Amino acid sequence: MTPVKCLVVLGDGMADEPIGELGGLTPLEYAKTPNMDRIAREGATGMLRTVPPGFEAGSDIANLSILGYDPRTSYTGRGPLEAVSMGVELGPKDIAYRCNLSTVENGIMADFSSGHISSAEGASLLRSLQDALPEVMVRGGVSYRNLLVLPGGKGSCTYPPHDIVGQEIAPYLPSGEDAPMLLRCMNTSRSVFSCHPVNDDRKKRGLPPATQIWPWSGGRKPALAPFEEKYRRRGGVISAVDLLKGIARCAGLEVIDVPGATGYLDTDYAAKARYAVSALRRLDFLYLHVEAPDEAGHLGNVPEKVRAIERVDEMLGAILREFTGVVAVLPDHPTPIRCRTHTGDPVPFAVLGRGSDGSRSFSEREARSGSLGEMEATDLLPFLFGTR
Repeated sequence: MTPVKCLVVLGDGMADEPIGELGGLTPLEYAKTPNMDRIAREGATGMLRTVPPGFEAGSDIANLSILGYDPRTSYTGRGPLEAVSMGVELGPKDIAYRCNLSTVENGIMADFSSGHISSAEGASLLRSLQDALPEVMVRGGVSYRNLLVLPGGKGSCTYPPHDIVGQEIAPYLPSGEDAPMLLRCMNTSRSVFSCHPVNDDRKKRGLPPATQIWPWSGGRKPALAPFEEKYRRRGGVISAVDLLKGIARCAGLEVIDVPGATGYLDTDYAAKARYAVSALRRLDFLYLHVEAPDEAGHLGNVPEKVRAIERVDEMLGAILREFTGVVAVLPDHPTPIRCRTHTGDPVPFAVLGRGSDGSRSFSEREARSGSLGEMEATDLLPFLFGTR
């Protein structure tokens, strides 16, 4: 029997808290989302626990969970997932760390992304850093999201830079067996970047310089069960960020690159919709990820978060005009404007094609009373596929 086709649309960090500026509504409640509301109204809603107890509320943990891979047995760190996406072959004794380009001023984390530095600028900085650190590997990714690999690494306790914006970095510096080398890399980056032409140019343009690297979430190469063997479905992922592409490649999902997809507020939503419709003609399952709401949350920008949610909804509407099948819409985690970072609270989700419960709209408040209750994220795909 041919499986029913299934689409998951994930607006990274869409969930939030009531905001006074929006009259006590969340961005999801305030935004105009006729297509998400239609899925909720004609389908069913509930809340999803995407971050198991004891884990940081990261997109790595949450998206692994939603795709059915229990982080308690499959997660080794964010760095190695991004390494796979970049085509970096990790040896059995290598530790890969996510490596942000960040702006630290007077010992304070001023900007975890150096003003969303461009990929070309980041690549130039990292080439110079690589020349100064031949014993490690640094590799440029998308914008501020880069990679540091330590051959023979042991692991270290690190902190995501987006969690400490506006705070002194001293209490959050790496500790553990890899800490001496990580700190050396960080110190070297400060020296190399301080006189780099990229930063000279950014300062002239009034943009924050990348003052140093910030390594975090290191680990060894993970081994995920192939998605097609796990679910008996051919699947693909559309995303602009290396993390999601890395998860996809580790799971044997097709990575579908979309021209104009940036992983930021200016991503090409229309192109993502077109490529999604095309992919669904030949695949059984598609995971369509949009980073923009999360970036707006990290910026603490209410209007941009509302607009990002509305553009996700417009993208969804374009797909629904061409696609009939099971559709789910959800965030991976909240990124509340109040704290400008992720939280591990359950997120709302809505499903069209697996029953109806009379929900009126798609929002955190409405989903809490939905008939699907509070579900574990690892149970979502079996539910969508009709095997649970």
